[in-house]
Amino acid sequence: MGISRTQEMIIWIVWALLVPAGIYFTYQFFPPVNADVLSMSAFILFAIIISVMPIIINGLPILLIQWVSLAAFLKFGLFFEVVLLQVAIVSFMIRLRIGKNDFYRVPWNSIMFFLMSVFSGVVYYAIGGTIGFSSVEALFIPALVYQVSSILLNQVLLIGFHVFLNKKIKLFGEDLKWDFSAMLIMFPMGLGLFFLEYHIGPIALFLIGLPFLSGAMILRLYNSSEQINQYLQKSVEIGHQLTESLQVNEVLQLFLDKILQTLPVEYAYILDVKGDELVLLRRVENNENKSINLPPMKKNEGISGLVWGTGKSALFHNRSDWTEVAKGYMPDNVESVLSVPIVRNQKVRGVLLLASSKKKAYRKYQLMIVDILCSYLGVAIANARHYEATKRSSERCALTKLYNYRYFENLLSTEFSALHNGERTCLSLIMLDIDHFKSVNDNYGHQSGNEILFELARRLETLIGDEGTVARYGGEEFIILLPDTTKEDAFLIAEIVRRTIADRPFILHSNLEVERKTVNLKVTASIGVASAPLDADDSMSLIRHADRALYTGAKQAGRNRVAEYVKSS
Repeated sequence: MGISRTQEMIIWIVWALLVPAGIYFTYQFFPPVNADVLSMSAFILFAIIISVMPIIINGLPILLIQWVSLAAFLKFGLFFEVVLLQVAIVSFMIRLRIGKNDFYRVPWNSIMFFLMSVFSGVVYYAIGGTIGFSSVEALFIPALVYQVSSILLNQVLLIGFHVFLNKKIKLFGEDLKWDFSAMLIMFPMGLGLFFLEYHIGPIALFLIGLPFLSGAMILRLYNSSEQINQYLQKSVEIGHQLTESLQVNEVLQLFLDKILQTLPVEYAYILDVKGDELVLLRRVENNENKSINLPPMKKNEGISGLVWGTGKSALFHNRSDWTEVAKGYMPDNVESVLSVPIVRNQKVRGVLLLASSKKKAYRKYQLMIVDILCSYLGVAIANARHYEATKRSSERCALTKLYNYRYFENLLSTEFSALHNGERTCLSLIMLDIDHFKSVNDNYGHQSGNEILFELARRLETLIGDEGTVARYGGEEFIILLPDTTKEDAFLIAEIVRRTIADRPFILHSNLEVERKTVNLKVTASIGVASAPLDADDSMSLIRHADRALYTGAKQAGRNRVAEYVKSS
C-alpha cells in the first residue's frame, strides 16, 4: 500500500499526540486491578511469544492475540490490556522485519490497537462489566460485547485509513468475515484462560498456550510446504512460458514480470556475461524499468561479480552482511539480496540479482526456486538469440548487412496496409543503381566491387537513419522506403543521396594486381523516385514505377541524376 511522505508524517504526529498521552490517562482513570507482578510478567512474555510466532494463512502472517488480551483485560483492567497490546504489536512488527518504506505501519498499528483497546474497554465498563473474578453468566455478555465492539472499530479504522490514502475498501469485506470467524475460536479460549489462570495462576498460560503454539507451528510448517509446492508449480509454468517466447526482450520482460509477481522484489537486475565483463541487460526498480547505463562489473567484483566468479548463489539477509562485498551501484534502502548465476551448458552466462528493503525477505527455498527459474531463463535466452540470429541472417544481405529483397517486400506490404488503413499519409520509394558497375568489376575485380557495395550501404544507412529503411534490391541496385514522406521531399533526399555518392570517392583495393594497390574511385548512381498513393495503389506498382523512373528518366537521360515517375497521359 503506497503512502506519501506527508501522509507518513501525519501518522507519526497523530501517534505522538495520542498514544503516549492516552496510555498515561488510561493509567490515571483505569489503573491495574489485582496487580500481580508474576502473572502480569507471564502475560506479557506470552504475548511476545505469540507475536513473534504468528499464524501464517495464505502466506500472510496473522496476529491472534485477542484471546490473551481478553483474559488480561478481565483480570487486570484496561491499562494493562493497552500496554500488553502495544508490546505485542511492536514485537509483531519487529518479527515482520518491515523496511523503511513500510515503517509507518508501526505507529499506525499502535494507534489502531490503542483506540480499539480504549473503545472496547469503555463499552465494557458502560454496560456494567467488572474487572476481577465473576461468574461465567455475569461475564459472558459484557465480554462478548467487548470483543464485538473491538472488531467493529477495527473495521471502521481500516475504512478510515483507506480513505486517508485515497483508496477504496469494501464496508463488509473479507477482513470483517475473518475477524468474526476468528472470534468464535478466540472468545472461548480467552474466557477459558481467564478462569483457569484465576484458579491455578500463570501455569494456565502454559496449559492453554502450549497447544495453541504447537498448532501454530504445525500450521506454519504445513503452510511452508504448501508454499514450496506452489512455487515449484509456478516455476514450471513460468519455464514453459519462457521457452515459448522467441524474442530476447520478450523473454527478459516476461521473466522479470513473473519474478516480481512471485517474490517480494523491489529491485531486480539481469546481467549478461560479455567477454571479461558483466553488462546490465535489464533494471527494474519499484516496478519501473530504469536505464541500464550502469558501468559493467568484472569477475569477482561486487555481489554479481562474485556470483559470476564462483558460479554459486548468494543470499544476504541484511545490509551488514553484504556491505563489504558490494561494489558499484546499489539502492540506498536495500537490506536483503538474493543473487543467482544464469547457467547454460555448465557455464555461467549471466547473473540475476534481486533485492528488497526488508530484512530477511528471502528464504533458502526461494533461492532454490529462483535457481530453477534461472535455468529456464538461460535456455530461453539462448533459444531466443539463436532464433533472432537466424531471422536476421534470413532478412539481411550477407555482403552489405542491409535488409534483403524478401524482407523489403514484406515490409512494403505492411506499410501499404497501414496506408490503406489511414495510419500512413503517404509512402515514397527511392531506387538507385550504380552507374557502369560492370566496368569496376572488370577493371579491379569482383572483390573490389564488393568493397564499393559495402561502403555504399554504410553511407546510405548513415544518411537515412531512422527516417526510412534501406535494402539491397539485387546486384548493384539499392532501394529506400520513406514512410510519411511526400514525393517532393523524397526527391530532395534522393538528390542528397546522389551527391553523397558522387562527391566522395570510394576507397578500394585493386585485386587484379599483384601488389593490391589502394585506389580512390569516383562512382555515380542513377536514381528513380515514386510515391503512393500519388503514383501507385499497391506495392508492386510502386516498385515498378520507381524502377521505370530510374531507367527511363535517369539512366537514359545520361546517368548520375535523379528522376521522378511521371504518369503517361
